[in-house]
This record gives sequence, structure tokens and C-alpha cells, in this order.
Amino acid sequence: MGLVTTRLDQTPGPTRRIGDLVVALRPLSADVPWMEAWRTLAAAPAFDNLFYDPDFAIPAAGPFGRGVHVMLVGDRPPEEAGLKLLALWPLQVTRTRWGVPIPLALGWMHPFGIFGVPLLDSADPARAFTALFEGLRSVGLRRAMLTHVPTEGPFADLLAQWARTARARRAPFWAHARAFLDLTAKTSSERASYLGHLSARRRRRLRQSRERLEMQAPLLFETARGPDAVSSALDDFIALEGRGWKGEAGTALARQPAEAAFVAAAARAFAARGDMRVDRLARDGQSLASALTFVTRGQAWCLKIAFDEAAARDSPGALHLHHLTRSLLDDSRISSADSCAPPDFFLAETFWAERLPLAHILVETAAGDPLYPFAARLEGFRASAVRRLKRWRAGRAAAAKDADRKDAD
Repeated sequence: MGLVTTRLDQTPGPTRRIGDLVVALRPLSADVPWMEAWRTLAAAPAFDNLFYDPDFAIPAAGPFGRGVHVMLVGDRPPEEAGLKLLALWPLQVTRTRWGVPIPLALGWMHPFGIFGVPLLDSADPARAFTALFEGLRSVGLRRAMLTHVPTEGPFADLLAQWARTARARRAPFWAHARAFLDLTAKTSSERASYLGHLSARRRRRLRQSRERLEMQAPLLFETARGPDAVSSALDDFIALEGRGWKGEAGTALARQPAEAAFVAAAARAFAARGDMRVDRLARDGQSLASALTFVTRGQAWCLKIAFDEAAARDSPGALHLHHLTRSLLDDSRISSADSCAPPDFFLAETFWAERLPLAHILVETAAGDPLYPFAARLEGFRASAVRRLKRWRAGRAAAAKDADRKDAD
């Protein structure tokens, strides 16, 4: 059995005062009095997170928000005017984990939400983080799972420092990494030469791919940014994705109306802010590849990519990502980009040299949780079982391929 969430009603949850701060658990909803405070916090948090920005999270609540609440830390109750938020974390309260009755605060994640660092006040993130966990404990949540959070860098350091001070145990699970483009410390000349790590063979293949594709008509790489242009380009993306294997499998946006409506609403909101781009590689008016990219301050999030599978032999996806990478490198406003790709996704890792190490981290909200050791062992057992299952399936697939080759011989 997987995740079972507690069916919480939509009335306001607990409110507690911790020193001069107030913590509160509230349902995730578009109709909340603290929306302005949420927007203010999301505009300049200590750590950017597209997925917890209200212009993304509220539309995502349509298909993925059942049972989701938000833990808030502010200078006053969230229903009062003038609220300043110091921390915000969407979560699901579970009473069972993998079929075992172990209550847990689980960071909100879904197929389009794959980064789980809470929004924290940039002026004093340590204070905000401490209050967030004190708030969890005050409403009876003794353990929490931070989902898809970095295991290296400033947030990992903040978590480690808090855990030492609180004497709280923590353990990582489901460790993985994905392609990342880090330009924060690079000069203009270093940005210009970033793609120099591509091998001569890869460069030759890209050149040959372009030559083959341009035998019919010239290629055009274009970026849609304004609301009208983004809306049109998004429709084109949905149609392109729907013609491929995702359409046949039923997972494409074209086959999932609620998900398509969410992505369209988020894209409209970000386009209105000037923080959305849809990049397309086209030939003779027809898209060969397309990518949806959201921007939070200087960070780009390449959420989805699609390509014309009828032209797969000529690698339009690789050519498109090469162009997109060059475009991001040329944009001085972009300091980093998250591929949002699965681990070991070859295409993204070909062009983006850095890796973002992530994990789900099980944390005590305070020292002394008697169920924490059992919860950690359960999580480790589940992770180990899934790894063994994946290896078994991979072995079966490899054996089937070998058998096919022998039959062909």
C-alpha cells in the first residue's frame, strides 16, 4: 500500500503562538486572506521554489491538491490584515505510511512538483525554519518528510545546523540527481564557452542532425514570451506531445484535461509577469521540438519538453536543447536552470554539466520521537525493495533483448 492521506476538512486548522511568531495549519485554496502575504514571500524567498509559488501551486491544486494543507509562520494570525509570512510549506498529513500506522507530515509533491524546499524568509531563514518545525510539533506532527530537497548547498547546510541545534535525527532516502545549469559564478566569457565540454563527436552529430533536418526547409528557433504568444505556443506544445508515445499511453496533457488546464493557468500567470517562455524548434511552420520553461527571479525551470517522434532519427530533441541552452547562456538574467528531468536523463545531462543532488529526508520535528527509528527503518526497507525490483526488471529486459538477438541469428 502506498500513501494514504488523512481526509481533513476545509475549515481553518490549528493556530499556535510561538514566542513572537504565530504558526497555523490551513487548507490550500485560492480563496485565502493571506494570498498577498504568500505572494510577497514567494517573490524573494531564501530559496527559490517554482512549485510553491502561488501562481503555480494554486492551479496545481486542481488536479493534485486533494488533502493538501499549508503550514504558515507569520507575525500574526493569517486571517489578520498586514500579515508578514516568514515561512510556508504545503504538506499532506498522513496517518499511514506504506500501510503502517505512522503519522507523518509529507511535503507536497506531484508529477509536476519535484522540488520541495519550503519558502523561507530571506532575512533570517534559520529563524523561519526553526519556527516551521516548532509549528509542526505544536500541532502534533512529530516527524516530517522533506521531499526532493538538495543534499548539498545552502539549504542542506541550514537543515544540518537546525538538526544539530535541535538534536533532531534526520535520514535521507531515494537519493538521486538531475542535470542542472549553474551560472552563478561564471563570467560572460565563461558563459560563452560553457558548451565547450561537448565532445567533437557530439558536435559533429548536432551538425549532421541540422543538415538533415534542413534538407526540406530552414530551421527556426523561436521563443514565445508574452501572454498571447505563450498561449498559442502552449497549444502547439500540447498537440506535439499528444502525437507521441505519451499520447498513446494516455499521459500527455492532451489526454489529461485537468492537468492541461493547470499548466495553461500557470503559464498565463507567469507570462503576465514576464517569467514564462516556450521555446520551439520549427521547420516550415511545424514544430519539431518544444519546451516549457518557468522563471523565478534568475532561476529557470525547464518543466516539460516534447519532440516530433516522426523525426526522431534526426534528433530534433537534442538540437532543440542545444539551442535552448545557448539561449539561456546568452540571457544575463538567468543564473541557473533546473532540468526538472528524471535521474540519468541522457539528453539533459549531455548539455548541462552540473548535477543537483536531491533526496527525501525524514526528520524529527524535535528530539526524542520514539517512533522515528522504526519510521526510518520502514522507509529504508521500502527504498531497498524498490531498488531490487528495478534491478530485477532491468535484468529481465536485458535477458529478453539477448534472447531476441539470438533468435534473429
